[in-house]
Parts: sequence; C-alpha cells; structure tokens
Amino acid sequence: MRASGFDRLHPSLQYHIVNTLGWSELREVQETAIEPILAGEDLLVLAQTAGGKTEAAVFPLLTRMLTDGWDGLSILYISPLRALLNNQAPRMERYFGLVGRRAAVWHGDIDRGDKDEVLRDPPDCLLTTPESLEGMLCSKRVEPKSLFGRLRAVVIDEVHAFAGDDRGWHLISVLSRLSVFAGNPIQRIGLSATVGDAERLASWLHACAEGSARVVAPGGLQLREAEVSLDFVGCIENAATVIRELHRGEKRLVFCDSRALVERLGTLLREDGVRTFVVHSSLARDLRREAERAISEERDCVVCATSALELGIDIGDLDRVIQIDSPGSVASFLQRMGRTGRRLGARGNCLFLATREESLLDCAALISLWERGFVEPVVPPPLPYHIFAQQVMALILQTRGLVWGDWEKWLAGVPAFRETSREVKEAIVSGMTSMGLLFNEGGVLSFGPEGESKFGRKHFLELLSVFTTPPQMTVLHGQAELGSIDLLPLMVQLTERQAQAGEPWLLTLAGRHWAIRHIDWTAHLVYVEPSDRPGRARWLGGGRLVSFAMAQAIRGVLVSHEASPRWSKRATSALQELRAEFEWVRAAPIVLRSNEDGSHALWTFAGTLANGAVANWLSESLGHPVSSTPLSIRVPDTGWRLEALHARIKETPVDFSARVTDEAITNLKFGTCLVSALGHELLAARQRDPAGVAFVRQANLHASTVTTG
Repeated sequence: MRASGFDRLHPSLQYHIVNTLGWSELREVQETAIEPILAGEDLLVLAQTAGGKTEAAVFPLLTRMLTDGWDGLSILYISPLRALLNNQAPRMERYFGLVGRRAAVWHGDIDRGDKDEVLRDPPDCLLTTPESLEGMLCSKRVEPKSLFGRLRAVVIDEVHAFAGDDRGWHLISVLSRLSVFAGNPIQRIGLSATVGDAERLASWLHACAEGSARVVAPGGLQLREAEVSLDFVGCIENAATVIRELHRGEKRLVFCDSRALVERLGTLLREDGVRTFVVHSSLARDLRREAERAISEERDCVVCATSALELGIDIGDLDRVIQIDSPGSVASFLQRMGRTGRRLGARGNCLFLATREESLLDCAALISLWERGFVEPVVPPPLPYHIFAQQVMALILQTRGLVWGDWEKWLAGVPAFRETSREVKEAIVSGMTSMGLLFNEGGVLSFGPEGESKFGRKHFLELLSVFTTPPQMTVLHGQAELGSIDLLPLMVQLTERQAQAGEPWLLTLAGRHWAIRHIDWTAHLVYVEPSDRPGRARWLGGGRLVSFAMAQAIRGVLVSHEASPRWSKRATSALQELRAEFEWVRAAPIVLRSNEDGSHALWTFAGTLANGAVANWLSESLGHPVSSTPLSIRVPDTGWRLEALHARIKETPVDFSARVTDEAITNLKFGTCLVSALGHELLAARQRDPAGVAFVRQANLHASTVTTG
C-alpha cells in the first residue's frame, strides 16, 4: 500500500486492510474522504454504484473510534431499505470485527431477542432505518439517553433517496433529537451515487450546523463510457420475447416501474421457460430474501424488479440491465445502469424496451438528457408543516408529556422548522388541540381523545412512517405468506365478479397465477391456490410527474431531424413517424391547435406542474373546467380567442399554482393534523414550478389553423 491518506488510518486497521482483506491500495474516493472525516467534518461522498463509498466512510470512522476511545453505541448506519441493511450487515460486521468492535442490525424484521441483546449490550455501530430510530425513541423499552448518549457519527446510505421527499425531513428531525441525547453535534456522512446539485444536498445534510459540509467526488460524476440503446417493441408480450432471446446465458436485470408490470413480465417469462425471479415491495419477506439469495448466485437468469433493486443491494455479477419504458428520471436511470460494468474492463449498459409510442418518446428524451450530462437536482419539499405536527406527537410519546415550546429544543437542527415562524408552529399545535388530537393542561401537551385513538401509545406505529400506504390484504397459500395486495382493487374485482357470476376470481403474485379460494375481510387475509389461468396484479397506481426539463426534452426529440445511433431500426422508424405526425411542433416554442369540437389545445411542453398551474388559473378565469397533461393544456370552447388568453397569462401578476383540494390534503400523511389554510399553503407550495410557468408566460405562441381530431 503506497504512502497516502492510508497512513492516517489506525495501524490495526491498516494491517487488516492489507493482510486480511488483501487490498493493495484504496480507491480514490476512499483516500479523499479520510482527511475530512478524521477532522470531524460533515461530508457528502459521491461515487458510482459499487465505488467503495461504504469503506470511504467506515474506515476513517473506525480510526476515530480506536484513536479517540469511543465506546458504546457511537455510530449509526442509516439506510432507506431494510433489504439494504440486511445486505450490508455481513460486511459491516466483518469490518468492525477486524478491530475488535461490533455492528448489529435493528429494524422491523429483526427478532425481539436480537433487539433485547442490543439494549443489554449495545454494539459500536447500529444499522437501522429512520422509522426504527423513531420507534426506539418512542418505546418504553428503550432508555434513549443511555443508548444514544455516546453517539458520535451517522452514515446515511443512499442519502438522495431521503432528501427529495418527506422522509428526509423526518430523518433530519430524528437526528436533531438524537443530538440532544448525545450532548454534542453528530458528524454526518452521506453516501450517494447520482445527484444533480451536490452542494444543495450537502447543505441539506449539514442542516443547521456551523460551517459547511464538504463534497467528496473524485473525478466528478462523469460516467464511464456506457452502452445505451433504445428499441421499440410495442407491447409487454414482445418485450418478453426480446428478453427471452437476447443475451442467453447471462444474468439480466429488468426494471419495470410498477409491481403489476413486474408480475406480468415475470409470469410471461416463466411461461416461456426462462429462469425468472421477481422482486418488489409487496412480496412476503421470506420470498424477497429467497429471491435476493438466488439472484446473487444464479448465472443464466432474468430478474424482474421495481426500484426495490435500484439501490445498492448486492446481487452479484450482473451482465445486463434492461429497462421497460422510461424510469422517469435520469438519476434513477443512472442508479440502474450502475448495476453493470463492475468487472474489470466491462462497461455499463442499459437497453430500453419501449412498449408504447408515448414511452418511446420518454425514453428517447431521457437518453438525450443523459447525453447532455443532465441529472435532476435533489430538492427537499418545502413547508413540511405536517412533519412538524408528526414530530410534536412523537415528542409527546418520547417525553411522556411535552412542555409547550420545548419542540424548539428538540428540533433546533431542522432547517425547515427554524425557517418556519413561531406563529405558524404555534398555530399548528393550537389547531391540533382544537381538533382533539392534543390536550394542553397547564402548558404540558398530551394526546387528546382523537389523538389517542389514532396515534397514542396503543397506536404509535402510525407515527413511525411519514408516507401513506393503502389498506393491504395478506395473501396466503396454505400457511405460506406470498405477499400483499391493495384492498381497493380487490373490492373492485369483487364487484366485477358479481357481475360475471361463475367466473373464477384470479390474481397474479410472486410471478405466478392464483385462484382466490376464500377472503377473510375481518382479518384482511386472502387464501389462494395455484391456477393455470392468468390473473391480474392488484395494486393502486399513481400518475407520473413529468418535469419541465423532461417535457422540453420530449419536444426536442420531436423537432429534431437527427436519428441517434443508439436507436434501433424499429425505434428510428417509429420516432420518424411521430415526428411527421407532430411536424407542426416546430412552428414555435408554444403552439395552439384547434379541435373539431371547438376546443383548443395549448401545446406548451412545460411539464406536469406548470401546465397544471396555468390550467387552474384558466379554469378560474373562464369559469369553465380546463384540463392539462404534461405537454398541453386543453381549453373548452368558451368564445375566447386563445391568443388573447395567452396574452392574459403573460400579463397577470398572479403566482400561478395548481388547484389544491381537501381530498389531496387528506391523502397527505398527517395532513389532517393541519388546519385547512396551512394544508392548502403546503400543497400549493409543493405544486409550483416557477421555471415552467415562466416559460409559458414568455415563450412565443404560434396559432395553427389546422383542425385536428
């Protein structure tokens, strides 16, 4: 091992890196991270998947532990997924064991006995999730000061997966509370592979601490030369045929962006005799683990997965990544493609298989963004008022009664809450009191009747997660659990079955077809038996949000005359036909088209949020419903000339925002804890797209005289 930052590691660790692990040198990212971590700095470590980020954080932290005499639970390793923790645990146990220290895992799937052992004899490092940490802080079985009083550092794996949604604010809140128990700032080290604005993410990670966080990204985030191609197959059945015939003898990981599509493709491949595994969040734990073990050892097989395998779970030597349709973001695409090219001399690869013309455009646009070096920035959602409400309730459980205003002490490390005025925070708590969620007795907060029934001690598990999941039914074959399905689609199917008496009741789960034999509605259990007839997957789906950048890239594909060498002949032919069909798009950045029914379409290519906001303003201005898609705004025949309406859009001083409904607030976890005005303010802020709206206001308009159907 050549002289370098390696020499600053503890001698015992140096010995084991060379002689036990057999490493001849550290990677650049590992070398670069040593100095700032030893200095106690907050750090964002960026490197490609399997680039050595974990060791970059752990080796210098082990050195600090040994040099400074850290004892007790001093390091937390936090991950967004239990499967990631299970995957990392053997490696972490080995690294800590090399120098006579211990690591352990704590999450919802860990046995009670193992958790009791952690409490009796805390390890030096605990691998866990934010939700499990929250549970520990709220549990009567855990004494937080005793367990977390010696905490010195936290490593956050896949940090970008937290920062872009409310789980991030929840995580930062929990870390703020832990720092109170520790009595000192906790060093924060974030690990990520793909981000579009590293400085912003580092600032979010650093939170309210003094100074600034450093970004370690040796060589930048330039991707190695990758093999990326796009084919148009027209339907999922054709995609299955291509996957079956292509790259036989190799391990192929196929990403689909819905559980239903994973199940459909998995069953098609199995019926074609292909060794296939399916992985998604609704599979039973034992089936997920069985699939993860198998795919890490198999060679000639296909793995169909949702984003559950997008993050860094080790699945062994992978040959190919195949993407069905578009993943929706360049960052997600990079995570998935990063699964390949790990062998020496190998290149990353990804084959896009588009099953529809719409998704063909999406794929071509996403590839063009990637080629230009674009990656979406990770933007923490604004105004997390509902997370503040959740934290107040969690603090009531933690403190056994929260003194009015003491939330400031516990949550001082959360930037979003520090930026929220005292008046707003007190209005949130007062509103919860008036709803019966909280009870204020002499300035000490406890749960009111409504709060006790929803989130109190007997129901505190509802507090641990900040995202809403639909009601679930557990599916059983005999005594074996297969997974879960959503309740609402099952009830819809029940209605359909009653209308078609005698038809078998079928579903698809775990890559196989099942006939429903019995439903226990009270216990939420569905009993099934194998079926030869195809069923359907039963989960609710959500609409995809198309960004302004993505919508503009779609327009760019349509107006271009060039064919990419990454496109197959079928993809090139289909895209050329689409360009001919949308030839009028070239006329101007925004094009007005008239329809036969007298309605009009304003083709803006401004994205979901911007078009939704402008459509909402038009609805209110015209007194007629105006609909929108990510690419266009559709206006009924109101007698207005659209050119005049566009002029009004340009001139109005109003800050456009999408329409916020009471139902939308209800669907937001803990949204019902807010008074209506604050709920509307929160969602309105989150549905704004200033860049997209500014484009609609400023771009030139071309009114087409061609009438379309």
